[in-house]
Amino acid sequence: MIPLPRELSWRNAVFDISEARAVYVSSDSLRPLLARFLPAGLKRLPVKKGVPGKLADRSVYIMLDHVPASVCSDEAYQLTVSSENILLKANTPHGIFNGLQTLQQLLKGNKAGGCAITDYPAFSWRGYMVDAGRNFQSVSQLKQQIDIMARYKMNVFHLHLTENVAWRLQIKKYPQLTGAASMTRNKGRFYSVAQVKELIQYCRDRHITLVPEMDMPGHSEAFTRAMGFDMQSGRGLEVVKNIIREVAATYDVPYLHIGADEVHITNKNFVPEIEALLDSCGKKVIAWNPGAAKSNKTVQHLWKAEDQHYKKDTTGKYIDSRFLYISDMDPENTVVTIFNREFFEREQGNKSLLGAEVCLWSDRRVAGQRDLLVQNAVYPALLAFAERSWRGGGYSGYHFSIGTPESERAEDFKNFERRLLAHKEQYFSGLPFNYMQQTHIRWKLLGPFNNKGRLDQPFWPEQQPGSLKAAAGLPVTGGTVWLWHTHFPLTSAWLLHPQEQTTWYAYTRFRSNCAGIVDFWIDTKDQSKSGADATPPAGAWDYNKSRIWINEQLVSPPAFQYAGRKSGLLEEPLADEMHYIRPPHRIAVKKGWNSILVKLPVDRFDPLKDWQVPPKLMFTVIPLKKAAGLNRETREWLFDPGP
Repeated sequence: MIPLPRELSWRNAVFDISEARAVYVSSDSLRPLLARFLPAGLKRLPVKKGVPGKLADRSVYIMLDHVPASVCSDEAYQLTVSSENILLKANTPHGIFNGLQTLQQLLKGNKAGGCAITDYPAFSWRGYMVDAGRNFQSVSQLKQQIDIMARYKMNVFHLHLTENVAWRLQIKKYPQLTGAASMTRNKGRFYSVAQVKELIQYCRDRHITLVPEMDMPGHSEAFTRAMGFDMQSGRGLEVVKNIIREVAATYDVPYLHIGADEVHITNKNFVPEIEALLDSCGKKVIAWNPGAAKSNKTVQHLWKAEDQHYKKDTTGKYIDSRFLYISDMDPENTVVTIFNREFFEREQGNKSLLGAEVCLWSDRRVAGQRDLLVQNAVYPALLAFAERSWRGGGYSGYHFSIGTPESERAEDFKNFERRLLAHKEQYFSGLPFNYMQQTHIRWKLLGPFNNKGRLDQPFWPEQQPGSLKAAAGLPVTGGTVWLWHTHFPLTSAWLLHPQEQTTWYAYTRFRSNCAGIVDFWIDTKDQSKSGADATPPAGAWDYNKSRIWINEQLVSPPAFQYAGRKSGLLEEPLADEMHYIRPPHRIAVKKGWNSILVKLPVDRFDPLKDWQVPPKLMFTVIPLKKAAGLNRETREWLFDPGP
């Protein structure tokens, strides 16, 4: 199950729902909830009011009753499954909803395994943000993501609606805001009042709070184009106030996110007056931090790892999105990093530290809306985030590695990966799910070798491949391996003390049961979707002159469609720059043992030299197999790099 329940004990029993006789409810108020979300096999049953003193055989009981919980009691539930009946009770309908999601996961066909569960979340705010300002998404695609959120007990959907490229929220008083002429991307695409109300209700039906965001006063070039004046001007502030009055009166939502970051404040009254107006309208304010100075009543939404002031603030409220930007990460380490996170460096939330949000930004234009789900590991990320935000805990710091083999962190992740892959197969067969099993892929790192800035200089691992098996090295695990991360030392990777002007090698062997042509995901970098990295030059994997050998045969880099494309071209969609959006490499493998050697040189760790071409000391090598026309992991291979 994902998230794994807080308390779970299995029983040697099975309940067969095909033999169930009735569903009993303690309150008629639960009937609409059950009509929508009762598992399909139980919807055929009559729903009866009342809970008998003695539970009847082959029946399902759903009741509002006291469930103890140390935090978030409004979402707590207890679920008991025996061979005779199912009993689900909770403090609120939201808790009943959560229990129904767990019951759905318990069902295998018509059978539910016997168990006793007491469960409640560690954090009250478990959110997902979509940037629909830069790249418009249809209501149907947004609903698809909301459905996944609901299935995994997430409860906040943050919709970022305005940006420099477009204003996408209909404002009846100012129709020019959503006019095509004021947009530079996805022209004319916006959300009508009816569509936003539809999304709010769709979320509410699933016990999810929709939080709209209108970014102000920054990220507002679309506003300026539409209105003819700056948002911070006197006229601009009055228009914004009119917009807020209309939005507050139109939408039944408790929060409004105002952004208020990445902007030079020229009107010191802007943010305070907006906060005061929203307060008078009965709306709670959320804003990014760091950003413009804000009232202590405003919920601070953290986005930079350096921000630690919440530790000394005993009155404010906070949401954690530090290193939770899906668009900044490769698929494999999206899951690893999110799973490892310990929000606010705490086991669980409180009235001040509300919880966290995982965010889907994409500064670069995409060719089609589905690319947002394909180029970013959205659904694997949501499952990893749902697990961690519900369970709490995690590991201090920001980790781009699975962890030392057989360590507690590595074993913890291995257990989660097993469950993640089971859900991938059972629930995501028709959806983008760019995550492959990697805890079985073992390597050893050899180095460092001083290259003195000569990135193409060879060293003994590539000159004497026959000695690699016996050579001692640093053991690491993963299909994607980061030796050093761009944000070191804030983020940790496999090298504890990385050095500039060095070359490392990664080596492993894998055993195949037969000879043939095998598909591989292969790469030595990952293209940021938030930024606009330059495409690698023609005939190269990257700008570091990395190389890869399989069975001592050099693997040719991809023939990139836009090889050598310069950085900063945000309007040029990605085409084949990442291994998970281009056709896989097809490699001949031998029956028995095969070898892989990866060469990873680096010059300077200087992301500011050109922040659009940050050095990335990393690689990906993952063998695949075809299954129902889709690439899936080759799990049966044994990886053994030697001592």
